[in-house]
Amino acid sequence: MKKLAMLIGIFCGLTAAAQAAEGDVEAGKEKSQVCAACHGPDGNAPSDQYPKIAGQHEGYLAKQLHDFKQAAETGGEQGRNNPIMMGQVANLSEQDIADLAAYFASQQAKPGSTPEDIIAKAEDLWRRGNPDSKIPSCTGCHGPRGDGMGLAKFPDISGQHAAYTATQLKAFRAGERANDMNGMMRGVAQKLTDEEIDLLSKYLSGLY
Repeated sequence: MKKLAMLIGIFCGLTAAAQAAEGDVEAGKEKSQVCAACHGPDGNAPSDQYPKIAGQHEGYLAKQLHDFKQAAETGGEQGRNNPIMMGQVANLSEQDIADLAAYFASQQAKPGSTPEDIIAKAEDLWRRGNPDSKIPSCTGCHGPRGDGMGLAKFPDISGQHAAYTATQLKAFRAGERANDMNGMMRGVAQKLTDEEIDLLSKYLSGLY
């Protein structure tokens, strides 16, 4: 009987935690005001230094916020090390993270564009990879249109600022960003040349 009561207590506790962490879009909108300086009021970052997060998968957004917070708590030794974001998330609660993720996921990303002269070459790299250097197809995780997979925490990278995408691929390549699942992106990025990073980044900007 004691074991049953304990299991029920644990289950109720986990259920309550899950409910508490469910995001509220309106609450997230109110809390997002501090985010607007870099990401824009609706998550469409006006500067290409910062990512567009409008319409991003809710689970992926929450994961990144948790990773930034982990980095803040460990002096950058774990999680995702970014001085700006580490400062922003240091005092966020689980509910704050859930609310912010829900709000930005509910927004609509503004379209970008791809230079016409690189489409053919970039599309081949995106869809087929590079067999010579054993670069896999990007569509395996991010899908043909770059929409990603929400349940697997693979991000939607379609329409992203080319400069931001290039920065992240180079960070993965250098091992400066290490919060990817099982090191998957680091493994791929290590094989990418600067030209291939440039092609993919510009291609993704106009992919929908």
